[in-house]
Amino acid sequence: MFLNQTDLLNGRRVLVVGFGRQGQSLARWLPTVGAQVTVTDQRPQDDIDSDLRDFPNVKFVLGGHPENLLDHAEMICLSGGVPLESPIVREALKRQIPITNDAQLFIERCPAPIAGITGSAGKTTTTSLVGAMCKTAGINTWVGGNIGNVLLDVMMGIQANHQVIMELSSFQLELTFSSPPVGAVLNITPNHLDRHETMENYIRAKANIIAHQSADDIAILGQDDAGSRALAGAVRGHLAWFSRSEIVADGAFMVGDRLAVAGIATNDGEVQIICAVDDIPLRGEHNLSNVLAACAISGVLGVEAEAMAQAIREFKGVAHRLEVVREIDGVTYVNDSIATAPERVIAALNSYDEPLVLIAGGADKKLSWHQMMALALYKSRHIVAFGRDGDIIIKTARDIGGDMSKITRVETLEQATHKAAQVAQSGDVVLLSPGGTSYDAYRDFAQRGDHFRRLVMAL
Repeated sequence: MFLNQTDLLNGRRVLVVGFGRQGQSLARWLPTVGAQVTVTDQRPQDDIDSDLRDFPNVKFVLGGHPENLLDHAEMICLSGGVPLESPIVREALKRQIPITNDAQLFIERCPAPIAGITGSAGKTTTTSLVGAMCKTAGINTWVGGNIGNVLLDVMMGIQANHQVIMELSSFQLELTFSSPPVGAVLNITPNHLDRHETMENYIRAKANIIAHQSADDIAILGQDDAGSRALAGAVRGHLAWFSRSEIVADGAFMVGDRLAVAGIATNDGEVQIICAVDDIPLRGEHNLSNVLAACAISGVLGVEAEAMAQAIREFKGVAHRLEVVREIDGVTYVNDSIATAPERVIAALNSYDEPLVLIAGGADKKLSWHQMMALALYKSRHIVAFGRDGDIIIKTARDIGGDMSKITRVETLEQATHKAAQVAQSGDVVLLSPGGTSYDAYRDFAQRGDHFRRLVMAL
């Protein structure tokens, strides 16, 4: 039983499972609406990175998830890292205790209109750029969700005439039963199958961003991506598109080497030119798609083409996404720690014509590495495999008959960075684009990327 009506929280006994970023936000916000909150986390108190004294109205049960906590729970709130297959969640479902999360609670209560953005790749860049476009247009804009602020933390400051730009992950969406009035699905490719188990489950979670819209709402889909395009039949309201390859009646597209918007993505319905491709400071065809998506989304929110163009030209990208760290002796070091799936590594590899030294590995998500490794072996001077599942890279290279002399296996990111520095030559790009998650050694991809930055700066 998943919760889709949560208006009455005052006095309700709520169990928050997981004390990660979203769990901490829930523990801050729920007491402000009168809930009686207990937090449980598998980690002992010594491993918690927050001061529990900052949560005076919350009871903590740490070091495990004892199921007797459910005896008095009237509602369960899950932090993002807690899977539905966790024993305590399965038991809560068996007992028919309502289950929800931060995203559902926020969408239900937010006083301002929300534009929600999801996708297997590119959602953080797109969300950030839409936020920049809205702010450039003079709109009071809040950006958060799966990135930046957990929006429950700032809801008290949001007013009805503001605009919220919300990144939504599949983990959040699998528990949402409300869709934002504007919902965008950038792309759907295999990802997080270690969590969702099947592509059907993963697609179903992603589709929730538009599945509960009304006839007046707007869905924005990627014409060039088969997974996103396949959701067109589920659209209940208006449909807009973005495409690098086709002209669309409603949305964003290319006119030669220029970006344009038309239809419901403009105030007058006419075609409006935004800027030239050369005005985009981001590398890669995937980022051209992200920019077009941002234009389509911003257009339906009322942003004029001129404001879009200004925001595009001034956009500096997002940390850990093809982020240039520094250049040393002609070698450029790039942090793409966000690449937690082989599909993302392919996009990164295709963004460079320079010789590459690729650092890849981490924790596998039960995805295929074959296409990525074939391209990596072709484009890279050398590949350094690291992390818990680095052996998968070695095995995949052997499976496809790759040149094994081009691959070195190490254990840690520190060892990988030093090995990459040894083999790189002037004119090369050392690219950290792991293809696996960070959870074998780091809290998240950002902590891994921060460590890579420190390692490069110390070279």
